[in-house]
Amino acid sequence: MKVRSYGLVTGAYWSLTLTDGALRMVVLLHFHELGFGPLELSFLFLAYEFMGILTNLFGGIAGSRFGLEQTLKAGLLIQIFALLAISFVDANWEKVFSITFVMFCQAFSGIAKDLTKMSSKSAVKFVVPEDGSSEQQTRLFRWVAVLTGSKNALKGVGFFVGSALLSSSGYRTSLLILASIVAVALVAVLVFLDESIGKSSKSAPKRIWASTYPAVNKLSIARFFLFGSRDIWFVVALPIFLNESLGWSFEGIGAFLAAWVIGYGIVQSVAPTVVRLRGASGEIQASTRLWSFLLMAFTILLAFLVEFDVSKSFTIIVGLLFFGVLFALNSSLHSYLILAFTEDDNDVAVNVGLYYSANAFGRLFGTLLSGLTYLWGGLSAALFTCCGFLAANWLISFSFPKKIKSGLQ
Repeated sequence: MKVRSYGLVTGAYWSLTLTDGALRMVVLLHFHELGFGPLELSFLFLAYEFMGILTNLFGGIAGSRFGLEQTLKAGLLIQIFALLAISFVDANWEKVFSITFVMFCQAFSGIAKDLTKMSSKSAVKFVVPEDGSSEQQTRLFRWVAVLTGSKNALKGVGFFVGSALLSSSGYRTSLLILASIVAVALVAVLVFLDESIGKSSKSAPKRIWASTYPAVNKLSIARFFLFGSRDIWFVVALPIFLNESLGWSFEGIGAFLAAWVIGYGIVQSVAPTVVRLRGASGEIQASTRLWSFLLMAFTILLAFLVEFDVSKSFTIIVGLLFFGVLFALNSSLHSYLILAFTEDDNDVAVNVGLYYSANAFGRLFGTLLSGLTYLWGGLSAALFTCCGFLAANWLISFSFPKKIKSGLQ
């Protein structure tokens, strides 16, 4: 794969990531202002997460059959449609109809986001030359970390952009501006991307819900719990808590979450310098076990501090920073492992699709539980539920392979 083509793929993914983060904040804050409660806000994002499950399963097969550049173009086009459609929501509509319509639009946005993510993440495998060495595995980790980190940093920028646009330009104009950003990226890809990427000679797998690689299946389950844990308290519970309990403004919430996600992305980008990979000593399993434990242990501490109301504002701000660092390292390691566990390049798109389908499944549960747990017991209930998911992620890490067969011997 040409590096120039990969640059186009990455740039297109960045544009969609920016608008995806902005759209989330525009929808969350706009409908909260209209009087929607925590559970109702959760429902606005359920279709988005649910379609991510299906999109990654079938999108991986489509990318393998038709090429990753085709699934990328489809994702960008669908995102433009979703942004334009959701801009028609009127504040005078009945609440039930508004929720239904927004869920419908968000479903398409979820399809778009996961098609582009699956395409760009899979494409990394075709940039790094395969030579079977530990150095090659380290290079792969670095490329994945840079892409994943930059994506999340831009999503953080999107949080800020969405909040700022909503305050300065209003709901409808904000969405039209976001649609134009994606349209520019789509035109660039249509005009300049002239390479077929990741097309497989293999027939479609008979089972789309499980991989032929046991390690990929275990990693996918761990990914479900990892990302479910984050969204349980991050998607709905935290923004509403900051507004209702701490009295933060929409701009303040957007700026803080944006800064958090940007920092999270930066940590992901430098993860290879922190998480050392030396397969000969069985460090793959040891690394995932260590970092997943540290994340779980810290979140348990944070949950108890919030429960007993210990310096509430300070605890949340500092706690989020440390949680973000530990979560970013875990996420970056997972994103490397899904490619490292796949030995045959023909299986890359399908395995990455399965992995991100589990990711979306976890986010679906996390989003729903975010509203439910906050309704039942506030932010502390959301955090304790998060701890349960992190415990499951840690236990699964004990079953990961100790070494990467293709390179870390």
